[in-house]
Amino acid sequence: MEIRPITHVLFDMDGLILNTEDLYTVAFQNVVSQYGKEYTFELKLKLMGSQSHETAEIVVSNLDLPITPEEFMKQTEKQFELLFPDTKLMPGVKRLIEHLHKNNVPIGLATSSSLKSYELKVNKHHKELFSLFPYKTMGSSDPEVKRGKPHPDIFLVAASRFPDKPKPEQCLVFEDAPNGVKAARAAGMQVVLVPDPRVDKSLTTEATLVLKSLEDFKPEVFGLPPFDK
Repeated sequence: MEIRPITHVLFDMDGLILNTEDLYTVAFQNVVSQYGKEYTFELKLKLMGSQSHETAEIVVSNLDLPITPEEFMKQTEKQFELLFPDTKLMPGVKRLIEHLHKNNVPIGLATSSSLKSYELKVNKHHKELFSLFPYKTMGSSDPEVKRGKPHPDIFLVAASRFPDKPKPEQCLVFEDAPNGVKAARAAGMQVVLVPDPRVDKSLTTEATLVLKSLEDFKPEVFGLPPFDK
């Protein structure tokens, strides 16, 4: 796939910056275990990038749980309060965000999380790093983001918050999920995918570039300033 120079960068958060996808799995399994169900990786792939209410509807429907999506959300929120304060950074992400910030590359956060969920994940250990994002879009609590991924809404809204209003083709998205890749491509943006190793390669073909880790990313490939030697 052709790689073109870009000027602006948007980051997903869960599973890309923070290890929260692992924590979501633990939280959801803790809830569905009460009803004798298993939260599989196949189901997880269906809902990665969805807004909170969409996620709840998908899980309750697919697992035929005897509760409402609202009840599922209440139960998982209790799990999140226990698990999310101790999130960890994914490999290579701190170096990349700090490098782009230092070189005045405009960066924004485009997460499907709500503001409450974001604060749970970030406030204890990662406020300093996330303060480098001047523009943050929280899909599950932002009224402008009508639909979750794989729809393009979150990336179009996030890009519109840069003061110079870049065109979609000027933006590069970093993602960890196939639904996020579909959303970025639908928005007309290039996208670097850093997938869970369990993701089938057939689900990664729409990405502009696929990496095992952000430690492998070379900014100059997209016309950005290279890392210091």
